[in-house]
Amino acid sequence: MADNGSDFARSMAIATSGLRAQAGRMRVISENIANADSTAQTAGGDPYRRKVPTFSSALDRTLDAKVVALGRVRPDQSAFRVKYEPSNPAADAAGNVKYPNVNALVEMTDMRDAQRSYEANLNIISATRRMIQRTLDILKS
Repeated sequence: MADNGSDFARSMAIATSGLRAQAGRMRVISENIANADSTAQTAGGDPYRRKVPTFSSALDRTLDAKVVALGRVRPDQSAFRVKYEPSNPAADAAGNVKYPNVNALVEMTDMRDAQRSYEANLNIISATRRMIQRTLDILKS
């Protein structure tokens, strides 16, 4: 029976790590969306640069299980969007304004993917809790 307990704990730890990683991913995506239309603080300067979350895996030695974590958040090196707006305070000498390299459609797609992954991990936790409860009910009878 102790083996099942460690299996339950392992399942919960793996799913919990997935929840944390996806929640971090959603925070990064939210920041990208919030800054999608921002401009530079100074004329001709660079605006907000899209951030790309990464994941890393680690071994949880106490459970002997691989867990996931939000890894480094890297800047997206793709080009900024440029619009000719000579009256904008952020315009350079040629009248061009740089806007963030954030595509709202890509961010919303990534957000939906992160939400689905989060929900899948939540379902694993719920199913594991139900199995633990059923095991306890069987042991009680």
